[in-house]
Amino acid sequence: MLRDKNLIPLSHQHQHCLALCVRLDRALQAGGVDLEAWQAEIQQIFEQEITFHFAAEEKELFPVAARFPELQPLVQELLTGHILLRDFFSRAAARKLHVAGLQALVEKLASHIRKEERELFEGMQRMMKPEELSIVGVALQQSLADASNACILPTAATRLRPKQ
Repeated sequence: MLRDKNLIPLSHQHQHCLALCVRLDRALQAGGVDLEAWQAEIQQIFEQEITFHFAAEEKELFPVAARFPELQPLVQELLTGHILLRDFFSRAAARKLHVAGLQALVEKLASHIRKEERELFEGMQRMMKPEELSIVGVALQQSLADASNACILPTAATRLRPKQ
């Protein structure tokens, strides 16, 4: 199913996070991960984008989705996921994640995003009228207005291959 235009801003942010997950997973597979650099990047992405993303979902998206009984258990699961992910981001900011913690973050974040995209967004698009999705879209735009639109580029330490 094509993504409704009103949910696309969240999907774009999901793509940014999935790209982080892929880069970090590749670095972990290659070995020799610079824990400090990766945790700094994770902290930066959380502060500049994810914190606003979570707030928008929790304030604007999840309450609307929870009006549908079929989506209530999923919304509760996603809220619990936000709590777990915030803990990972907090530990990264405190520089307390080790390799296993980074791998767990990659797995949890990627799984969470896929659940939102494949189950929540798809369900909302099936159950909601276009006018209802439009109202959600306007609210999401307002909630996400404070988020940085800056592209966070990998640093030399988090790049898989050093610049030539």
